[in-house]
Order: sequence, then C-alpha cells, then structure tokens
Amino acid sequence: YYILQKKLTVMNAPPPFESFLLLDGEKKIVIQKDTKVPNAAHFIVNKEDHTLGNLLRAQLLKDPQVIFAGYKVPHPLEHKFVLRVQTTDGYTPQEALSVAITDLISELNLLEESFKEAVDE
Repeated sequence: YYILQKKLTVMNAPPPFESFLLLDGEKKIVIQKDTKVPNAAHFIVNKEDHTLGNLLRAQLLKDPQVIFAGYKVPHPLEHKFVLRVQTTDGYTPQEALSVAITDLISELNLLEESFKEAVDE
C-alpha cells in the first residue's frame, strides 16, 4: 500500500483547485464574434462544465429570437466550455445570454422559495 500511495503522489496530475479557481489574468467569460455567420458569437466560459453549459443552452433555446444555441467541451481535461449563440437581426448574442441568465436566476429563486415552503410544512 505504501508503494502504491507513493506512486500516486508522484503522478503529473494538475492541482485539484485548477478545475474551479481562475488563475491570474484568466477571465471567466471570453466573447468571440463569429466572422462567418451574422449575429453569432462564441462565449468561452472558463472553470465550468456540462452542468452550466447545458443549463444555458436550454434556457437560450426558449427565447424565440435565438436561432441556434449549442455548447461543447473542447477536451475533458480542460475546465471550460464553448457556447455558440446565433440570434435574429436586431438582437445580439450578448443580449440573449444576458436575458437567459436573468431568467435562470428568477427560475432558481422560485425553486428555492418553493423548496423552503415545502420544508416548512
């Protein structure tokens, strides 16, 4: 057992905090406009995974002005996802994402209130 434990500590594994703490100079969200498709942008969200990516994608698709919303995780060892959003004319992907985040916060607040009421009963 001692030998096995010794080998595990020698491995070239990244520190556990790298999956959720932003490093110096690292931004939470980086926005890249899509040069090939009108009204489209890529949002690179650092230190997040499928949980938030799928939640945002689903909320964006509820918006009738969003033409496309999808995300991908470039590599399982990279702690980020890329969210692609395309919207109709006169409505930017940034506006769509902002509205989606605001709506999600409202929905989660309602869920929290319902949960607290159920627990108090």
